[in-house]
Amino acid sequence: MPNYTKSAEAISRLSSEEFQVTQQGGTERPFENAFWDHDEAGIYVDIVSGEPLFSSLDKFGSNCGWPSFAKPVEPSNVDERSDQSHGMSRTEVRSTHGDSHLGHIFDDGPKDLGGLRYCINSASLRFIPLDELESEGYGKYLELFEKKGLE
Repeated sequence: MPNYTKSAEAISRLSSEEFQVTQQGGTERPFENAFWDHDEAGIYVDIVSGEPLFSSLDKFGSNCGWPSFAKPVEPSNVDERSDQSHGMSRTEVRSTHGDSHLGHIFDDGPKDLGGLRYCINSASLRFIPLDELESEGYGKYLELFEKKGLE
């Protein structure tokens, strides 16, 4: 099993926006981020630790301006925490091993996909394309796409 951790080296490689989002709980601008309308097959991992977080198979268009997912690809890699900031009661989503702020979870997702919407900042993610899963060390996720006939 890979060891997903937060390291000073990984933090030093972050852009200022990636640092502000993942380490300071910031939010990037809607519709002006890398993955809000990205539809390539693959998985999304924590930009800090590399832990697998979401699959393109669970991504859907929510028109909110950020990437939206129905569920995590590895639920144990996603922590949910109460967030009372900005005068709102929300549930923050953080990576378990990297402790990166990812975004928030809402209950307005597609009912046929479980009803949840994980609204995630692109700046907290690194995308691994389907044809690079094996070479990047995420080969076990190929079976998800094989089951859907997308290999």
